[in-house]
Amino acid sequence: MFSLGLPPDWSAAREELREATSRAGWKPDLVADAEIALLELFVNAWRHGGSAAPIVVVVILDGVLRVSVSDENPALPIQRDGSDPYAVSGRGLHLVRSLTHRFGTDPRKSGKSVWFELDCAA
Repeated sequence: MFSLGLPPDWSAAREELREATSRAGWKPDLVADAEIALLELFVNAWRHGGSAAPIVVVVILDGVLRVSVSDENPALPIQRDGSDPYAVSGRGLHLVRSLTHRFGTDPRKSGKSVWFELDCAA
């Protein structure tokens, strides 16, 4: 097991996202939303999924950006109700839901993938 000190470097995943959306001509505000959602899923995979290096896949197909972040923990994420205004954590999935058009979780043979989608025409 690894130490939960500093989170792993997500700059390569962020750069891949930026390159893909730039090549596709995406608007900067949508790219910014995607970056924030990616960071949330990446940190959750590290913090709650126990992954020292989450696996990130970025795909744009038919005007839809899909970003998947995978870890080896089979426990599916639980979205908290967000009713505590003083909580220091627990709002990540609410943020992902508000910034993206769709998000979900896919169980895998070894762990899970948490993903989101953004539509270009939005």
